[in-house]
Amino acid sequence: MQAISLLLLRVSTGLYLIFWGTVKLAATDKANAVSDKYYNGLLSGDLINIGLGSLQVIIGALVVVGLFRRVSYYGQLVWYVMGLLPILPYIIDPFGKYIADSAKLTFFPSTTLLFASLVLIAFKEYDSYSVDAKRNEQ
Repeated sequence: MQAISLLLLRVSTGLYLIFWGTVKLAATDKANAVSDKYYNGLLSGDLINIGLGSLQVIIGALVVVGLFRRVSYYGQLVWYVMGLLPILPYIIDPFGKYIADSAKLTFFPSTTLLFASLVLIAFKEYDSYSVDAKRNEQ
């Protein structure tokens, strides 16, 4: 049951990276709008989003299959931490009463992705359905 749970966690968190990376690649205008709103335009620009989107898809794919987990799991963790920082006011104040300017309950699941990444790192040795684990069996 542990291995299946970790497999499902790995696939779901990695796919989420792939989905958002694909948005950066296919809809740079939407990615630029998100950057303008939450990152003060720091990540705006088609070339930046193509580079970030490509890296995000690669990390997500590595996580999904469980390859190079020493790097890919930490890459995913860093990605989710960096994604959480600009929306931290909405995480701390999801109802928009004290810190955030409005309610954004839909941002709160970002914490789950972050914590799921930590679980994958902490229980990596039990993730026996990963490509890395299968390579080490040989």
